[in-house]
Amino acid sequence: MYITFTGAARCVTGSCTLIETGDKKILVDCGLRQGADAKKTPVKDGFVFDAGQIDAVFLTHAHIDHSGLIPLLVKKGFKGDVFCTEATSRLCSIMFPDGGHIQEMETEWANRKRRRAGKKEIEPLYTIEDAKRAITHLSPLDYGERKEVMEDIAVRFIDAGHLLGSASIELCVEDKKLVFSGDIGNKDKPIIKDPIYIEDADIVIMESTYGDRNHKDLLPTDEQLKIALIAALKRGGNIVIPSFAVGRTQEVLYAISIMLEENSIPELQKVPVYIDSPLGIAATEIFKSSSKGYFDKEAMAYKSEGVKFFSFKTLVVAQSVDESKAINFDKRQKIIISSSGMCDAGRIKHHLKHNIWRADSTVLFVGYQARGTLGRRILDGADNIRIFGEEIRPRATIKRIEGFSGHADREGLLEWIGHFPTSVSKVFVNHGENSVSMKFADDLVALGYDAVSPELLDTFDTKMMISDHRKVAAVQPEPADIMDELSSKLGEVSKEQKRRMEKELENLLKKWDKE
Repeated sequence: MYITFTGAARCVTGSCTLIETGDKKILVDCGLRQGADAKKTPVKDGFVFDAGQIDAVFLTHAHIDHSGLIPLLVKKGFKGDVFCTEATSRLCSIMFPDGGHIQEMETEWANRKRRRAGKKEIEPLYTIEDAKRAITHLSPLDYGERKEVMEDIAVRFIDAGHLLGSASIELCVEDKKLVFSGDIGNKDKPIIKDPIYIEDADIVIMESTYGDRNHKDLLPTDEQLKIALIAALKRGGNIVIPSFAVGRTQEVLYAISIMLEENSIPELQKVPVYIDSPLGIAATEIFKSSSKGYFDKEAMAYKSEGVKFFSFKTLVVAQSVDESKAINFDKRQKIIISSSGMCDAGRIKHHLKHNIWRADSTVLFVGYQARGTLGRRILDGADNIRIFGEEIRPRATIKRIEGFSGHADREGLLEWIGHFPTSVSKVFVNHGENSVSMKFADDLVALGYDAVSPELLDTFDTKMMISDHRKVAAVQPEPADIMDELSSKLGEVSKEQKRRMEKELENLLKKWDKE
């Protein structure tokens, strides 16, 4: 049996692991690369394997960095089943078409620029129709249900506590038991249950997103949000919350609904709360109807008392484009929850454009911001940012609440792996930034585990448990793309960074002149 890390190896997004055994080829996750990770794509607009030869996909959860390329897999010829939990299947049924819509819209926007520049037009990575076909491949299973999906391959999904329906996966292949952590959740997260621990495996593949740090919050997350909202309301401007449409949006709504129910912020009672994300709205409806088997005891208790997490009186849903545009013409102070969570796409960019330059506004981050994303640049304090080609100087107050993180911190990751004996054959550490995953693997070695952080496209033979490094050369960006990126970056970095970049370019030009 061979294991090849075709995604999320020494980076955070694009989870995709290929397992080859006999004449069978299966994937665990098939995610979209985002931010800086997108530039590490080993094959442009495709995969390093033949999609038509993949027999099945096992999906840990619905977030696009784990599921976002399944429609492309289907477009490229995949004919098999995508096994996942029931809640994951329901969420993917709305997320796949939303992804197709984004691909079509962004491609159309790019092609308008390319036509003006006399360049050849490009095609979307996949379309809404590709996404709809992908939905028909979803094959849901219950938590804890063991299913033999093909000869010598059986699967079981265990609650990972990260997102509604998220799972760690036990995969029995031939005579070995592989455990994929998926994204491991925090304990005491709102709405959903805590992660369930697994205690035996031959091989473990685990994430390391926060493998280098613990969540530093001294106060509970809801208390932090309360403090941030009180300060933001006093400033008088709008409160913009970039939020992942699936999971984080519902958690923020849950927290606000409890504050309203308990009247812990009297000023909040008259402030409209907008959800401006068609996907977020659809996901909220799925959360509404998925309490049984997924919600934790606290959420079920509040629900039995009649608390309406997702339909309180000040909640306003902006479904259409016109409703979205109207938000920025509403002169009242308001809370705007919109996606995408990392600010690279979606309606959130419009709300940032209208609000981030205003000193009385607040931008409140409640989720992870990957390197290379607009959200990360804002959070890192860029003097200027570029939105829809316009240079904007942020003047709003920028705040971050890390306690909403759906990922376990270092302590939580160590607790999860600590349930396995150190005698497991191998622990592969992935889904973390380069230095983080490598350091976390070293930490596991110090604890007695045989651990390694594989590089992108490393292949391991499980019989010998060594890498034979069957690599494919990464596709380099075209020169024009590099210049476009440089031009964009110069408008988004600090003055000091800009001076350093200009000095480096000046030195490079002098070197060329000498040659």
